Parts: sequence; structure tokens; C-alpha cells
Amino acid sequence: MAQFNAISRLYPAQKLPAILRLLPLILGLLVAVVLATMYGAVNVPAGETLSVILTKLGILHGHTTWPAGDEAIIWSIRFPRVVGVGFVGAALALAGLLFQAVLRNPLADPYVIGTAAGAQLGVTIAILSPVTFDVLGFGPLQIAAFCGALVTVLFVYGLARTSGRTPVVTLLLAGFVLSSFLISATSFLAEANHRLDEMMTWTMGGVAIESWSQLGVGVPIVLLGAAAVYLMSRHLDVILLGEEQAAHLGVRVERLKLAAIVLAALLTSIAVTLSGIVPFVGLVVPHAARMIYGPGHRMLVPAVALGGAGFLILTDLVARTLLAPTEIPLGVMAAILGAPFFLHLLRRSRRDYAI
Repeated sequence: MAQFNAISRLYPAQKLPAILRLLPLILGLLVAVVLATMYGAVNVPAGETLSVILTKLGILHGHTTWPAGDEAIIWSIRFPRVVGVGFVGAALALAGLLFQAVLRNPLADPYVIGTAAGAQLGVTIAILSPVTFDVLGFGPLQIAAFCGALVTVLFVYGLARTSGRTPVVTLLLAGFVLSSFLISATSFLAEANHRLDEMMTWTMGGVAIESWSQLGVGVPIVLLGAAAVYLMSRHLDVILLGEEQAAHLGVRVERLKLAAIVLAALLTSIAVTLSGIVPFVGLVVPHAARMIYGPGHRMLVPAVALGGAGFLILTDLVARTLLAPTEIPLGVMAAILGAPFFLHLLRRSRRDYAI
């Protein structure tokens, strides 16, 4: 809590309209989308990239002047991946924001407390299982990922909580140990079924988005999840004051915590089914947004969603182009960028929390 209060004092509320304060993030996201769609194994000029996208979206009308091959690269291959990665980044950032609020811990995120590893184990079990079904677009993959994420976060939270508090070091240790165990269990299952190479792609964060159809379930869930987080904004602000104070102000604390944890697990599971484990997005983005926009969640929710999308799109662009034609796994690149920031936060936080 001490860091949340310190940030609130250092960065007081701004008087500008919300849309103007979010404008840099919106423009930054648009630039990131265009850059990530332009560059890859085959580079496409910016004008041509914009023309294809705007035409396909029905915004621009006119005679087609670009090669059919470039159109296929942009619209059928690269743009679905960029959009999918953007929604993965938004989902992970929003999940991190929820965990940090309800746990009142600025170091909580889906990767650190093991939620992503739980979702990955669920995905592995679903892939190895012969069971198949489809209900409203939900199959074994999505449901198993959600169950794995939810059970993991509830277990870690229950294990770390003591005397009405959730000490940061206990939470981090519990999350680290359980995450390591779940990743090892995933590797064991994969090796036992001779599919270790396939599962390693998930462990290191491999983007598995190759067509628009793969976004049919995930994108609506992330959008609905973002709307739900925004509707919880006022209660999330209140719970930062402490659970007793929130209860006195009329917040049903346990119900709020359960709803937030379930929603964060759902967002994490969708992200894992699309991109495997991608660490630190849920830690870095909410913390950076809080430093810039203050602690109020009505501003933080859209800022975190936009920032998470833009951050991961640019991270994926670097992963695809830095050692081209070799592609660095997205999770590896996210860890390279996010781990130093996490260590910085941990160093700053160690005096504010007791074991």
C-alpha cells in the first residue's frame, strides 16, 4: 500500500479531459500497429500498408493498386497476428491491474503469482486429451486454461494470506514455487507424450495466431472483460484504502475480490491460449500507467489496456525482426524488457512490506 500512496502524492490528478490524457497512448498504439504490420520477413511500405488495412476495414474506397501478394501478407498473415498480440497485451495488463488492486500489492501479476503457468498446464492437458467439444466458441482449450488459472491463483492467495494480510515476500515465494512446479509438470506431460517441442513454444511465449478465425472467441472476451473491469473501477479505488475501510464504505469485499480474481484468471487464460506464457506485461504496464495517470482506476483501466496492447505489439515486432529471419519467442523478449523493471520495483518495495 505504501507505494500506491506514494504514487498518489507524487502524481496528483490531472484536470485535462480523459480523452486528451489518453491521446498519446491511442496515437502510440496506432503507430505500433502500422509499424508491426509493415515490418517482417518482407517489408511493405507504410502507404501501402495503410491502404490495405483501411480498404479492408471499409474506411477507404478506391481501385486496388497493390500486389495481391502484399495484400495477403498484410491482411491474412501479419495484421491478424498484430491484432491478436495487442489483445493479449491488453488482457495481461488488465489482469495485472486487477491482481494489484485486490491484493493491494504492486508486485502482483499473472506471471509472478503463477496464474499463467496454471493456464498453460490446463492448455497442455486439453491438447493431450482426446476430448473435443464446442459450446458458443468455447472448447477444451479455453475452459482448461481458465480452470488452471483460477485454481492456481486461489491456491497461491490462500497459501500466502495470513492474519488478514498478504505479505509481498510470501506471495512472491508461493507464486514462484507453484509456477516452477506447474511449468515442470507441463514439461513432464509433454515429454511423456513426445510433444516437448510443441509445449516449449507455449512455455517461451510463442504466438499461435495465424488467421482471423482464432480471434473469434478471445477478442470479444477481452473486450467484455475490459468493460467489466471499468465498471468495477470505483470499488477497486475503495479497496486500496484497506479491506476494513472498504467494508465500512459499503463494498462487499469478499465478493469483489472473488469477482476480480475470476475475471483476471479469465483474461490470463485467453492470453495464454493465444500466445503461451508472456511474463511481466501485467506488472510493468499497470505500474507505469499508475505513475503517469495516478491511482484512479477510471483512468487506469483504459490507459492500461492501451498501454499493454502497444507495449506487446512493439515487443513482438522486436522479437520478429531483431535476429530475422530467426524469430525470438515473445515471452523471452518480454522477459528481457520486463525483468529489470521488476527487480527495480522489488528493490523499492522491500522496505514497505514485512514477511
